[in-house]
Amino acid sequence: MSKYDVKVLGFGDNVVDQYEHLKTMYPGGNCVNFCAYATMFGAEKSAYMGYFGNDRNAEYVISILKQIGIETVKCKQLNGENGWARVTLLNGDRMFLGCNEGGVRGENPYVLDRFDLEYIKQFDLVHTGNYCFTEKELHKIHEAGVTLSFDFSDDSTEEYYKNIVPLIDYAFCSFDGTDEEAKEHLKKIISYGARLATASRGEKGCILYDGTAFYEQPAKPLEKVVDTMGAGDSLITSFLIGYTDRIKKNIEQPAAICESLADAAEFAAQVCGIEGAFGYGTHYE
Repeated sequence: MSKYDVKVLGFGDNVVDQYEHLKTMYPGGNCVNFCAYATMFGAEKSAYMGYFGNDRNAEYVISILKQIGIETVKCKQLNGENGWARVTLLNGDRMFLGCNEGGVRGENPYVLDRFDLEYIKQFDLVHTGNYCFTEKELHKIHEAGVTLSFDFSDDSTEEYYKNIVPLIDYAFCSFDGTDEEAKEHLKKIISYGARLATASRGEKGCILYDGTAFYEQPAKPLEKVVDTMGAGDSLITSFLIGYTDRIKKNIEQPAAICESLADAAEFAAQVCGIEGAFGYGTHYE
């Protein structure tokens, strides 16, 4: 039985993270991680929509999604190489060594049709991000009235924010500057039209702004850091599910935000004890 009355869809990227120091690969990608964490955290339903290649890497990711119960009925396989990223770890922190820019998925962005949109309408929330090649389709989801969250990256430009934020509800980013600089950045995001904006700050925790108040959540202590891969994705996922569930239950926004941030920090700390983004590694040559 699910813990949260929330149905979510990850729309966009899937990759294999190839850990070169271990010769082990793990399923990953912002949206696949989101789907996996949604299931782990207790969402009622978690589904992934995106394009796969038709190589061994693609088959591995597909098999894991099936194993953990992620719905993939709107996925397609294309002739070509699946997305991959080469990774190593330094003192538990991930270091990216290169990627193939999404493989066939980057060459053939997903185009939503009327039937896809009818499918999407069953979900409480759709999540996508900066490396998903979904930007041109966001207006369709927005116009369909489905809540949309978006994960920006360190290389998201000011112009990119201006173009994307008016189409989404919840904006997420990481921010390495001072607390005051982070707050100014969040104010700017809200001014572009988002309902909530959140900056993750690594070991400093995170800051959320709802246009009225700032909410600061310290990071939870880590008993043992195995791998920080997926820490940010797990924070985003668990916050969104907890917050959506609480709002559906008519819990007032300040309490919904505070409680959901605290639960998310706890969940993200637990994820740092897992190899890969969410486990399921397999050896490769």
